[in-house]
Amino acid sequence: MERKAGFWIRLGANLLDGIIIGIPLAILAYIIDGGTDQGYTDNILSFLYSLLLPVLWNGYTIGKRICGIRIRRVSDLTPPGIGTMLMRNVVAGIVYAITFGIGVIVSAFMIGLREDKRSIHDFIAGTEVVYDN
Repeated sequence: MERKAGFWIRLGANLLDGIIIGIPLAILAYIIDGGTDQGYTDNILSFLYSLLLPVLWNGYTIGKRICGIRIRRVSDLTPPGIGTMLMRNVVAGIVYAITFGIGVIVSAFMIGLREDKRSIHDFIAGTEVVYDN
């Protein structure tokens, strides 16, 4: 049985993604739109990165790969598909927005305190984040 990834390692992977991917995406977005669209291009590129890369790269983002963790489906232990990632990112994002960010805080506590280390978006999508073998 693989070890579940907790709060700090997941936070570290997200920070790495933000630094390694976020800065180049912001520069690319600035080049594409000339800095006139108030960050919409950057948001779209970031969304596509977080949606598509785990599907194409067996549950990894660059930050998760560096930290040695990955997303997988709980039901069959396979990497997430596009539907799973849409549930994880879009539906969970809607839930977090409706709760005015309180859901994000609850999710952080869930990852830190629950034995299975699953958050709200993990439950919505049927996923978990685990360490590599």
